[in-house]
Amino acid sequence: MTSLRQRKGSRGKEASPPAEGQSQQSNCCTRHHPDKVLQGDWSWGAIIWTSVGWSVSVGLGLLGSIYVATLHENDLWFSNIKEVEREISFRTECGLYYSYYKQMLQAPSIQEGLSELIHDNLTESRRTINLLQRMNIYQEVFLSILYRLLPLQAYLEPVYFYIYTVFSLQAVYVIALYLTAWLLSGSWLAGTLTGVWYILNRVDTTRVEFTISLRENWSLPFFALQVTAITCYLRPQLSTFQQKVMVWLMYVTTFCFCLTWQFNQFILLVQALVIYTLDCGDLLTTTQVTTLYLVQVSGLLSVWLLQFCNSMILGSLVLSFVVAALFVRHWQSALKTGGLLVRLARVLLHSVLVLLLTFIINYLTKKALQLRSDEHIFKFIKSKFALGPTRDFDASLYLCEEAFGRLPLDTMERLAGTLLLYPYIPTVLLLSGTFVVAVLQNLRPKGGAAEEKRGAAAAFRPDVAYNLLHTVLYGLLAFSTMRMKYIWTGHMCAVAAYGVCGTELWTLLLKALRCDTKVLLRFVRYAVPVLMMGWLYYKFWPKLMEELSELREFYDPDTVELMTWISTKTPKQAVFAGSMQLLAGIKLCTGRVLTNHPHYEDKDLRERTRQVYQVYARRSPEEVHGILRAVGADYVVLENSICYERRHRRGCRLRDLLDLANGHIMDGPGENDPDLVPASHPRFCEAIKTDAEAYTTLFTRTFQNKTFYVYRLKKKRKKSAKMSSEPGAKQ
Repeated sequence: MTSLRQRKGSRGKEASPPAEGQSQQSNCCTRHHPDKVLQGDWSWGAIIWTSVGWSVSVGLGLLGSIYVATLHENDLWFSNIKEVEREISFRTECGLYYSYYKQMLQAPSIQEGLSELIHDNLTESRRTINLLQRMNIYQEVFLSILYRLLPLQAYLEPVYFYIYTVFSLQAVYVIALYLTAWLLSGSWLAGTLTGVWYILNRVDTTRVEFTISLRENWSLPFFALQVTAITCYLRPQLSTFQQKVMVWLMYVTTFCFCLTWQFNQFILLVQALVIYTLDCGDLLTTTQVTTLYLVQVSGLLSVWLLQFCNSMILGSLVLSFVVAALFVRHWQSALKTGGLLVRLARVLLHSVLVLLLTFIINYLTKKALQLRSDEHIFKFIKSKFALGPTRDFDASLYLCEEAFGRLPLDTMERLAGTLLLYPYIPTVLLLSGTFVVAVLQNLRPKGGAAEEKRGAAAAFRPDVAYNLLHTVLYGLLAFSTMRMKYIWTGHMCAVAAYGVCGTELWTLLLKALRCDTKVLLRFVRYAVPVLMMGWLYYKFWPKLMEELSELREFYDPDTVELMTWISTKTPKQAVFAGSMQLLAGIKLCTGRVLTNHPHYEDKDLRERTRQVYQVYARRSPEEVHGILRAVGADYVVLENSICYERRHRRGCRLRDLLDLANGHIMDGPGENDPDLVPASHPRFCEAIKTDAEAYTTLFTRTFQNKTFYVYRLKKKRKKSAKMSSEPGAKQ
């Protein structure tokens, strides 16, 4: 009975009559709990229940993986289209990342392939960069090496090995969420409900079926595993050996997460704030807090070493925050002493000191390292919350994309349609209220209130507290930036399932109805999730079958024609300029040299991209020619979809962003800022199609179709060299 009481978070040695009833009440979930086996209970009942739970988790994971793989195949008819069409289907930055996997496979040997990545001169013209340092592409390197070593070439094409690996990670993601819900609630029915919700809410939980190579599709499964490991680590009944195993699991998953996504530092910063809040609320021990912080630091520093001492990691806010938090915590030993008001004041002062020291450390680190790689992200944040100018070109590129806007309200409607939102909201509200009460009781002075404080700690487990703050903070992040919803919605499924299958919500409800009996509680905790899954099956199974029966086919003849022409009609060392998205596809399909690309985490590259994009601004042909020659371009590809863009509203079209950055009045009806002036030249991408002499002397049209125009740059005539040098120098 003692171990059962510990599972609920109470102190095993402080038995009391209510605790006995509580332990009996929790027996209905511990019989399904994996901790029964962890604690040495090898009875047939525990083994069978645990085995069934694990089997269901694997089954749901495979179901989710097969589901998205089938959607991908049905949407593109991937197995039937040509290789160039398959590669074109890797849109935008996905194509850039996949090109390095292809490059490694085409290299004569693994060593030569790695050398080409470390000394790359194809991704950015006239520059040699270390791709392993600049980008998070170790997953492509690892897969290419694995494909070379395994006897798969005769059975599986390289592209299928790649996409099947990514889809398999979706199975890992579902299993990780399943285990988190199981650990929190004690019932694998919660894990089952989590997996079902994740699959049914696919539109809001993942976009892997059409953005396979996106970094988040590699990293989020590892992040979910890390959350599972943290949840298990914070359980009080683990032995010393089990705690060490969990610490290593946390480190490995943190390392894999950081290695596969360049935005890892911002995600870990939010997690560090969760740990900090739990520490201030006295819900974690000093050892637990220090361990969790050090896991983050060790994971980041390991990636720093693998990425050839990437300065962006050392200059990350999360490292500065962790150092500041540990330093201030060490010197403020009296933080957790005194009365309630005194401790609240000390927590407030402590937080101010930590934040102040964080910004000081981060500022000095960036100054010392001369780091400016991530300044566009802070410009975006300032502009998003109206804290800075909105004309900045880099910030505007993000602000004008729907993915970086606020979370649309129809997301909530979809989540409510699958019944996910209804248990999630009351669960979070109830846990939040309990969390506040527990923190206030923990902050009260010891002595007379010691028993009450221990009761609060018993009622609010550290693993539940962590997951509560995790879902709240990442939920706020998702509401502020829609792209971040994929971090939140998966974990949201686990929290909602915990609310349905756990005891807290039902105990409160049954007490309010004055029918709080152990038998009824057990019945409700199992009957409700089963009924919910039955209703979800009845409502959504026909829709899923209909969705899986819809067959489409990839169709983009203009892009296929362009890639074929580049591959057959241009020199292999030709340098191409154009939009970031298109150039990523050119790199993958043709192997030609690029002037710029979508991986935006470099200041010089951002400036070069802005210069290349002047082909869509109102600039003279001499200016544009000088800019393109300065970056080594031989060809420039113009896209009608950008030149005549209608997808974005006025002020967010690419040509509008360029006009604003150049101080020019925007196209079309509407207001303009008073300091903007009319441009002295027509828009280049439109005027060049007139074949006026000013353009034909510098550019030769070599290819065109309904979507693309390709021009080859001529050498400047001597008489025009002097005239055009000044505008080019200004750029």
